[in-house]
This record gives sequence, structure tokens and C-alpha cells, in this order.
Amino acid sequence: MAANTSKTARASVKAGQKGGSAGGLNVLGEFKYLIPLNNGKHVYLRNLTNGKTLHLATGSEAFTEAVKALAAAGHGAKIKAEIEGLAAKLPAEQGWDTTLKTLEEADAFAAEAVAA
Repeated sequence: MAANTSKTARASVKAGQKGGSAGGLNVLGEFKYLIPLNNGKHVYLRNLTNGKTLHLATGSEAFTEAVKALAAAGHGAKIKAEIEGLAAKLPAEQGWDTTLKTLEEADAFAAEAVAA
């Protein structure tokens, strides 16, 4: 590391290397695409390709299309892993398993294979 970096910058890099917090955005590590809302009925979907955050219903066609677009840009595996994590961590009544099944049936993650 360069000698002229600040103590705060060095601490930030060190924290990022340790894995950071389990919460939201970690600049140096994992990026969370999904922020669940309303018991899984809605979600904020962060889009790295254009910097926008969309507010979508998880059962809507717009959500499926947004996930397809991100999968085509190479983010499908991470989004799928996040949804699987939400399904395992949150109660079944939130419907993340159903959301994942719906996206798989719509081939939302298949776009990644086509783009590669």
C-alpha cells in the first residue's frame, strides 16, 4: 500500500478485506442486489450496469425482465444466490422460494449463458 494513504483509507481497505458487514453495500467486497420490502412482496433491485435502483413487485413481469437484463450482463449467478439465501434465511411466508421458482421458469438466469 502506498505510504501516503490516510489512516482512514487503510482501515477501510483492511475492513473490506475481512469481509465487511453482512448488511448492504460494501465498496470493496460483495454488492447486494436485492433489498427486500413488504415481506418479500416488493424489492429494491440495484442495477450495477446503469447505477439505478428499481422498486418492483417480486411477482411482476418488470421484475423478471430486470433480472433477465442483469443476468445478460453477467450478474445472474449472484442474484440467484441472493434469492436462495433469502429463501433459506427468511420465513416461508415471504415467498422467496416461489420468486426463485418463477424466475427459473421464465429462464431469467439462462440469459447469462447466452451472453457469455
